[in-house]
Amino acid sequence: MTSFRPVPPPRRSRATRTAIGIAVLLGVAALAWLWNGPPYPAADPDRVAVRLKAEAGLAYDEAALPGRPAVGPAQVETRACYYRGLRGLAHIDESRLDVRRFGLDWRATGVPEDAARRGQERTRARLEHEGWTVVGTGDDERGFRFRRPTGEGDDEDIVDVRWYHETGTYSVSVYADCGKLPDAFDEHDWPEGEWDPWAPSTPPAPRPATPR
Repeated sequence: MTSFRPVPPPRRSRATRTAIGIAVLLGVAALAWLWNGPPYPAADPDRVAVRLKAEAGLAYDEAALPGRPAVGPAQVETRACYYRGLRGLAHIDESRLDVRRFGLDWRATGVPEDAARRGQERTRARLEHEGWTVVGTGDDERGFRFRRPTGEGDDEDIVDVRWYHETGTYSVSVYADCGKLPDAFDEHDWPEGEWDPWAPSTPPAPRPATPR
């Protein structure tokens, strides 16, 4: 009687094992990307604040408001950013603590319409000259919003200028896209976040932004 011996499967070559390993790693990376979405760029809060304060100051000078009213000191503040990818579906309306966007607002009331329009046109002309792109207007063309096509790194800054007929309020908002905060950043102890249009700001020396 002849005994039956199973034939062992062929041994996989080293190249085949390597290819399988790479495929597995790529699959895991793809699943992680789908879950988390594209990563946020690292942010340097000090340099973002200096940039936003410079834009707010230029808009204040261009407005040339009657009597040069005080609109500060104001504060560069952080605002909510949310999870990306499929993870965002599991954390709907839950903001991330390690990723924030930055914004600065100032406003003055009782500004006559003719003065407001002249100020708006000066700011609009500068932004267009610098290559910013208009992305929106206000009601009755009493406002506009411009986006800087390329900022520092992956940043895209926004300048929004409005005038409200009912109150004569001239309003300027500047803000930057979401970025990943450094470990040591503390918004409540952040000298560079303070702003006043009459106090010039000096850009700080570059420093690496260590993501969390």
